[in-house]
Amino acid sequence: MNTTSTPTQAALRIDGKRLWDSLMELGQIGGTAKGGVCRLALTDLDRQGRDLVTSWARAEGMSVVVDQIGNIFMRRDGRNNALPPVMTGSHIDTQPTGGKFDGNYGVLAGIEVIRTLNQHNIQTEAPIEVAVWTNEEGSRFVPVMMGSGVFCGAFTLEHAYNATDVDGKKVRDELERIGYIGEQTCGDHPIGAYYEAHIEQGPVLENADTVIGVVPAVLGLSWYDCTVTGFESHAGPTPMEIRKDALQVSTYIMQEVVAIANRYPPYGRGTVGQVQVMPNSRNVIPGQVKFSVDLRNVNDETLNRMHEDLLATIEATRQKTGLKIELERVSYFPPCPFHPDCVDNVRDAAEALGYKTMDVVSGAGHDAIYAARLAPAGMIFVPCKDGVSHNEIEDAQPDHLEAGCNVLLQAMLASAGVVDGGRA
Repeated sequence: MNTTSTPTQAALRIDGKRLWDSLMELGQIGGTAKGGVCRLALTDLDRQGRDLVTSWARAEGMSVVVDQIGNIFMRRDGRNNALPPVMTGSHIDTQPTGGKFDGNYGVLAGIEVIRTLNQHNIQTEAPIEVAVWTNEEGSRFVPVMMGSGVFCGAFTLEHAYNATDVDGKKVRDELERIGYIGEQTCGDHPIGAYYEAHIEQGPVLENADTVIGVVPAVLGLSWYDCTVTGFESHAGPTPMEIRKDALQVSTYIMQEVVAIANRYPPYGRGTVGQVQVMPNSRNVIPGQVKFSVDLRNVNDETLNRMHEDLLATIEATRQKTGLKIELERVSYFPPCPFHPDCVDNVRDAAEALGYKTMDVVSGAGHDAIYAARLAPAGMIFVPCKDGVSHNEIEDAQPDHLEAGCNVLLQAMLASAGVVDGGRA
């Protein structure tokens, strides 16, 4: 490890070029022709990515532990190792047409924090850890955020082990095949505080010309499957007034989904993303339509009101049309407010560093949601070009990534504490 003179904590800065070079090197594993990455969970490419990241950790003197679902915890000791570690991290699995930064940035920002502390011989009071969570994306195996979900007890290890991909391959078998099925019991790993640095995956920061997003919360979501059943008949001979057109009724409900979201600004979200029309023939009045509904908001009270509005819409439409309408809630993630101390540490660090900040509530799910069930947690957002993510053209500016990592460093030190004099 290269060491230099010890700066004051406030003057400590990460090496932006070193962080960028690490992101580019990891991005070569599963790199695509359009400059993105396809590195699905528990594939040979995922193993190569894990091997590279853990090799960097070991080179910095970190110990490496893997739990039963394949989560990786890379630890730098503190002066008092009886204290629970201050943790950061994210994931390195990607979408089939993913980018270099989603998840990967959070992991490598953590590695860069460790490199910086080692370079300047800084000793923390509490240990610091960097986590790589298994199958965050859910592209190959469901549920999403699998590793952190099992870790916090949101679902069982056996449920995760038995999940299969499109080829019928099971999570447990694939973990064993790539050599990342560990011995540590999931959740048998304390966390003192958790921070996650991430690209925003939306356009808010870029549109506001702002470098750092302070994340006070993650939107809760409520997912539904709706089925409207009418009656198929010929499009020509059947008069309009006697039709039982499942699609026309469905489109009314779809518009109401959007209207419900607009009634609860600024964080109301309402989306219909999947539609199946049967029989899907040009000259047949649709007899059945199945579609998804996605409602989101920032607190339980408002999200529940949106839920009740949807139920009322369904019942009123059923009464008015006489058609059979079935609505099933298929998934629910409660809103996740982050801990005020962690949020303040992020905000204070960004302001002390002179970065322009704004609060950004996350509309996407992250491993930090599950970590927040076990410990104080917070997130740091940086802009991504045009707000694009889950796409091969996903991009971010090196200076923004550097800024986010500097904020991460200072926020983690605020939680972990620096030993008087700083030097290890």
